Amino acid sequence: MSSVFSKIIKGEIPCYKIAEDDKYFAFLDISPVTYGHSLVVTKVEEDYIFDLDDDQLSGYLPFCKKVSKAIKAAVDCDRVGLAVVGFEIPHSHIHLIPINGMRDFSFSNPKLDMKNEAFIELAEKIKAQLK
Repeated sequence: MSSVFSKIIKGEIPCYKIAEDDKYFAFLDISPVTYGHSLVVTKVEEDYIFDLDDDQLSGYLPFCKKVSKAIKAAVDCDRVGLAVVGFEIPHSHIHLIPINGMRDFSFSNPKLDMKNEAFIELAEKIKAQLK
């Protein structure tokens, strides 16, 4: 059975895509803990990040770096934090979370209530920074 992320990559479930190449896919988290919270997933459906082959793993952080720089340029934040948890969905993914301090970097914080238009505008702002 395909994970929800595989369905997003295939276009079966809509998302607010911000970047893609042949191995990785980045999109806005629809339950963000901060404005600009994004997910980067591998196109290979592998549950645990450290079960990825070395080629997949070695390219993951450089792709995340490119996306995080675009997020930081588009969103008012001091830095972009990175989290790998992996229990929520059985598909390797990295959270990129714009933060201004440690309090921002908590999954127990209330989720932002954003409308479709706000997600679209934010995705476009981040994508513009990738060009």
